[in-house]
Amino acid sequence: MPQQTLANRVAILENQMQSLEGLPDRVASLEVQISQFRAEVRVEFSAVRGEMRDLAETLRGEMHNGISGLAETLRGEMHNGISGLAETLRGEIRAGDEETRRQMRVLHEEVISRIALLDETLNGRKRSQESRGRAGHSRRPPKGR
Repeated sequence: MPQQTLANRVAILENQMQSLEGLPDRVASLEVQISQFRAEVRVEFSAVRGEMRDLAETLRGEMHNGISGLAETLRGEMHNGISGLAETLRGEIRAGDEETRRQMRVLHEEVISRIALLDETLNGRKRSQESRGRAGHSRRPPKGR
């Protein structure tokens, strides 16, 4: 490359300096823009956080209401189910009580008939024993019967 003259070199340096002269103003302008951008971002992030907080609160409320509704529904279903089971159980107990009473009546009648049979047997014997002159014996059936 041919050697440039001092005047050319100075002219080139002056041109470069002129282009660099606007650099501080441009940097200052960028500084202001960055500061404005940071302020806008801060405001926007703050707004986003507020919206998220509101949405979270809304979601909590909806979940609470949904869970409360489900719990109420579950309580109702359980109450109905338990009431139905209780009625079924009461019916079964009543049926069992009726069967027990029936069996008790049968046994009672059987005991009454046995007592009557014993009475006939003893009264018949008692008469035969009284006719022979024995008095004051117990009303037990004879052994072996």
